[in-house]
Amino acid sequence: MNTLYEDLGLTHAINASGKMTALGGSRLDDRVIAAMGEAARGHVVMDDLLVAAGRELARATGTEDACPTTGAAAGIAIAVAALIAGTDPARTERLPDAGGAPDEVVLQKGHAVHFGASVCQMIAIGGGRPVEVGAVNKARAEHFTAAITDRTAALLYVQSHHAVQKGQVPLETVVAIGREHGIPVIVDAAAEEDLRRWPATGADLVVYSGGKAIGGPTSGLICGPADLIAACRAQYGGIGRPMKVGKETVLGLVQAVRDYGTAAGAVDPEQQQARMTRLAERVDGLPGLSARVVRDEAGRLIHRAELTVDPEEAGRNATELAAELAQGQPPVFLRDHHAATGRLAIDPRPLTPQEEEEIVARLTGILGGARAAAGPRGHGEQAETGRTSAPDQQDAQVSGRPAAGTTPDGAADADGTATPLERRLVVTEAAGLHARPAAAFAQAAGRSTAAVTVRRAGAEGSSEADTREVPARSVLSLMSLNIRSGEEIVLTARGEGAAEALAELAAIAAPEPS
Repeated sequence: MNTLYEDLGLTHAINASGKMTALGGSRLDDRVIAAMGEAARGHVVMDDLLVAAGRELARATGTEDACPTTGAAAGIAIAVAALIAGTDPARTERLPDAGGAPDEVVLQKGHAVHFGASVCQMIAIGGGRPVEVGAVNKARAEHFTAAITDRTAALLYVQSHHAVQKGQVPLETVVAIGREHGIPVIVDAAAEEDLRRWPATGADLVVYSGGKAIGGPTSGLICGPADLIAACRAQYGGIGRPMKVGKETVLGLVQAVRDYGTAAGAVDPEQQQARMTRLAERVDGLPGLSARVVRDEAGRLIHRAELTVDPEEAGRNATELAAELAQGQPPVFLRDHHAATGRLAIDPRPLTPQEEEEIVARLTGILGGARAAAGPRGHGEQAETGRTSAPDQQDAQVSGRPAAGTTPDGAADADGTATPLERRLVVTEAAGLHARPAAAFAQAAGRSTAAVTVRRAGAEGSSEADTREVPARSVLSLMSLNIRSGEEIVLTARGEGAAEALAELAAIAAPEPS
């Protein structure tokens, strides 16, 4: 019997990347699903539900009150709006125009992260004006104090693996500066595990995701003192209206928080570490692959299997290995935050034992015969991946240059290096490069022997938009660019069949009007 996903033409994915929004967040427990079903079967006064749920969430966080949200991103926007407009309906309804009220939100430059959208954009939606201080890898307390004026509405601290982890002003110092100057402090603790730790720092408002560590549906919460949380709820009559949270999500979040840390929702870090140790031992030593267990870079109690890829031995680099796994059936998505440095990771939290077995089998299948298939180095024999094994061509794959001596579509530079083909186009597909179009795009790229990359068009060095170049055959990488209809993109193809690949991909991204 087909699932509704299959009826929609979608494929079940194996998520070894973590509790990623792009892959649907958490796998929900049966108790959470039952709570959401219960909510769906009846009606309730939503204002009363938000207040009652807030009391329940506050007990878990050790604060006076809490406000459910659609997610941590919405929580940041609503928290900023609450500190600018309070509960005044006239000011609330005028946002994001602050109307002369203090609206500057000061944060460290190393905390101005992009988590699928920019944290600075969330500040702006709430009516704030972000003021970044310090350098990306070095900030001092003096940077904060120098930036505080009579226009300052809040200080923002981002606790996240996305943020720079060294050279930053610690939260206790930020809180002390806020207290000294009478400026409230917001903490974005979206994926953090300890719900009481961050409010206990003295921060005024703390924002959590409900769909990450907590294991609830796509949701979030803001917690803090009762007067500020009342101001947060008031924003549902303003900028929070398009972020309104449904009754099913609220009860799912409440149930997940109730279960969090209990026997029903317990997560055993030692057991996860043991699982990843066993997995790492099984794949360590595959051709071109070494594996070990590492702890989360932001200090959370998460232990992952880290895979380091040797491109010469594996016949592909880390980015290409991740893309190859993502193109299989079912697609497997590894954590690729450090792929540029040759490292991938397997996160245990979303995985079932059966899915761990599938990952081991897929890595073994891809890499198990890589060395034998390549043959003696330098003899030019063809590997299963279609790459020749000559050393200069392997080096070209590592560096990202086209392999010397190849002639995609008959074009080559004077030195024999393949000339990449490039095509700029405006995306006209209504869904942009999301969901089904992204899947179709990646599948088409995977069928081609050419190596195709995608980036958002923009001036070189521009900070106005995300202009990363990602492999066209990776659905997760494509979706991470968040390319919408009407945006211009650049497709670059190298190798045999480059022109044909560009034409097929262009037809998907910018279909002819019917």
